[in-house]
Amino acid sequence: MVVWGLLYVSDYALTIVCARLYARQETIVFEGSYEITPFYQRDIDSFRAVSPRFIFILLLTLGFLGFLWILNESSPAPELWQFALGALIGVQLAIHTRHLRNLVLFRSINHTELVRGHIEYGRSVVLRASSWECFAFSGLFLTLCAFTRSWFILGGAVACFSLGVKHRRLAGKLHTNLARAAQSPQQT
Repeated sequence: MVVWGLLYVSDYALTIVCARLYARQETIVFEGSYEITPFYQRDIDSFRAVSPRFIFILLLTLGFLGFLWILNESSPAPELWQFALGALIGVQLAIHTRHLRNLVLFRSINHTELVRGHIEYGRSVVLRASSWECFAFSGLFLTLCAFTRSWFILGGAVACFSLGVKHRRLAGKLHTNLARAAQSPQQT
């Protein structure tokens, strides 16, 4: 639970750090918010160091993990605890990989002349790329699970796949809404 809490806090902190670095450069532009998760977009966009939403979810998740821990102690089968912990930590490891890549990229853009030009990503492209990255981590974790038969690693695979599906659906919904919006003026 401590590892989960630390990863979750560092996820939020790295998001704020990378969002600030992103805001200082003009080479890469993402349509909409830097933050992918709609629930946190206002907090990240305003660089809020302490987010009530974040604290609520952190406490809620720690409470859930505590509940599962108590169940685990009285259960002969620890698989549920391992799966849930693996799901939370596996997703955080995937997200931290993205943060570290963005940290290196935005620092390079802001502090060197090694990155030049200008590129703009539509929101659906950002969401699709995120979904495929999550699917890749899911595949990695699933491959590891095949060799280790670990419920922890299976939890990471399932959670990354689930997040990939969520981002893919958001991208599809956005694409559908944009297509409808493009057709609406022509029909009136």
